[in-house]
Amino acid sequence: MNLNDEDTLRLKKRLIKLDKPASFKEIENRTIHQDIFEALDYLPDSFVDLVFVDPPYNLNKTFNTTSFKEMKSEQYEEWLDSWVAKLIRTLKPQASIYICGDWKSSGAIFNVAKKYFQIQNRITFEREKGRGAKNNWKNCSEDIWFCTLSDDYHFDVDAVKMKRKVIAPYKDQNGDAKDWEESADGKYRITFPSNVWTDITIPFWSMPENTDHPTQKPEKLVAKVILASSKPNDIVFDPFLGSGTTSVVAKKLGRRYVGIEIDEQYCCLAEKRLDAIGNEKNIQGYSDGVFWERNTLNEQMNGNGKKNKVELSENLYANRLL
Repeated sequence: MNLNDEDTLRLKKRLIKLDKPASFKEIENRTIHQDIFEALDYLPDSFVDLVFVDPPYNLNKTFNTTSFKEMKSEQYEEWLDSWVAKLIRTLKPQASIYICGDWKSSGAIFNVAKKYFQIQNRITFEREKGRGAKNNWKNCSEDIWFCTLSDDYHFDVDAVKMKRKVIAPYKDQNGDAKDWEESADGKYRITFPSNVWTDITIPFWSMPENTDHPTQKPEKLVAKVILASSKPNDIVFDPFLGSGTTSVVAKKLGRRYVGIEIDEQYCCLAEKRLDAIGNEKNIQGYSDGVFWERNTLNEQMNGNGKKNKVELSENLYANRLL
């Protein structure tokens, strides 16, 4: 998805900037175009159920009009601490926090997270894209630290189960399928989600969700986090919104959202993506209430070009929204 000049002129009028303490009503389902260090001080107390944070990693990277410079690990840790500390008062007592990083930044994230949160797990997801290296192992994974404000938190494991092809279809003594079922599309097992995600596809040029943001996270990845760690109508907050994936997925899944992003173009991209949702609630790789492995689109479509029912419709949440 791209922006033209007309899009930018129209969409930037929706963006807000905070210069005084704001009520939740003023920021609900809005994109805040502002530096995180300016905006955080004006956010209301205890309004967030789930935070998804994809900050700049500790490397040299350009994000349209802004750039991030690699620094010593100790300095990166101080930078993380400088805004994580400000997040605490915005969280509800049962809030969950997910923080993304790569292998170089993961240690610093852990050190800061353990200072303020209960660390519940570290998720590692595989990137199927990545450049090879002649003198090192190919870098094709990233981490997501799953934290909570306390040990009293929401986690819906049934909402994030995986549908996997059965390689060894064992049967019991009666000849019945053991922990799997057979359909016209093949043999499948519904499995509990692990902390190693190998089913993630990084957005590429032909995917509708793709933008020119250099570190865009897939909608499928964010959907796993939102479905597991929030309830319908909960508030999902992303302080480094980028091109809007967190807000987009939150809207598709019947959650409310707030996002902060310093770059105007990315803010406008987020708004354009939100507009484009309409009644289309599909998330690639998620249908029939389960997540599918990579390269199973034909199976999801039952082999006839018609995608299985995606349980993301307004009707699913109508009686659960406040």
